[in-house]
Amino acid sequence: MPQVRVTMAVAQVLAAFLVDPSRPCYGYDLMRRTGVRSGKLYPILARLERAGWLIREREDAPADGRPPRRRYRLSPEGNAAARAEVAPLRERTAWPRPRLEGGGL
Repeated sequence: MPQVRVTMAVAQVLAAFLVDPSRPCYGYDLMRRTGVRSGKLYPILARLERAGWLIREREDAPADGRPPRRRYRLSPEGNAAARAEVAPLRERTAWPRPRLEGGGL
């Protein structure tokens, strides 16, 4: 499995998943919650998926006719790795935790 270099942007994305590790996330929601733009976010998601830290799923075709979205969730290995990588950053910095918006992410 490829090694993941955990930059601040990667840590922000991982932290967003850790708010509720069982809940899948969509790219647009991750952009809103982390402030990481799409040109940086999607390569990060691809690297995390190649490393086995993320599982990518495609939603069922929605009834409203829009194209199905891709959703991402932490794998068990990714959950453990994210916790190990993000916790030390939080301890060393005044880095805020991502928060829930309106009862959801």
